[in-house]
Parts: sequence; C-alpha cells; structure tokens
Amino acid sequence: QIQLAESGGGSVRSGGSLRLSCETSGYTTTAYCMGWFRQVPGKEREGVAAFRDDGSPTYADSVKGRFTISQDNEKNTVYLQMSSLKPEDTAMYYCAAGLWGWGLAARGYTYWGQGTQVTVSS
Repeated sequence: QIQLAESGGGSVRSGGSLRLSCETSGYTTTAYCMGWFRQVPGKEREGVAAFRDDGSPTYADSVKGRFTISQDNEKNTVYLQMSSLKPEDTAMYYCAAGLWGWGLAARGYTYWGQGTQVTVSS
C-alpha cells in the first residue's frame, strides 16, 4: 500500500523558514514523480514544486528562488525547503506521487498525503 506522510509544517513570521518532509512507504521515490502542492480554502490546489522527466526541479513562479525541492532516495523522503516565507504562502501543503511528465499539474498525481499546515504571519 502506497502511503505518504508530510511533516514539518507550523507557524512562522514573515521572512522565516520551514522544511517540510514527506516520508513515503510502499514504493520507492524513484518509481514515481514527486511533487509538492498547496491549497487554501475556496481555491484550487496549486502546484508548488515538482521534478521534471529529466529529474530537474520545476517551481511555481510565486516560489522561485525561495523554495527548493529535493529527495533522499535512500530514505524514500522528499523535502521542501521554504525560505523568505510570506503571508501568501499560508496554506495546507501536500506531497504527491504520480506518473512522470505532469510537472505542477495536480491532476497528474495519484497518491496524496494528508497535508501539513503552514501559517505565515506578517
């Protein structure tokens, strides 16, 4: 059974940093494309960071230069390092696994974690 579990969310002041982790089980992180998404109530889920087919990262314009996605295949864990956080980054953050090639498109991802809340205050 494939499972994803996010952790590392919390409340920070504007300009602060957080590192989110996504531990996977039931498969290896090399078998699927991994991505991070976020959602606020009343809005669609938004792609934040993911890996392209060639393994290079892709980011939403709103987080470029501030967020970094990485993964440790030995630990089957994916990370999202978030720096220079802004109040508009406040959301529930989800990690997901899906077929390669979907990038930041949420519809391409099959497996989802339960999410971890990130709250950034001004």
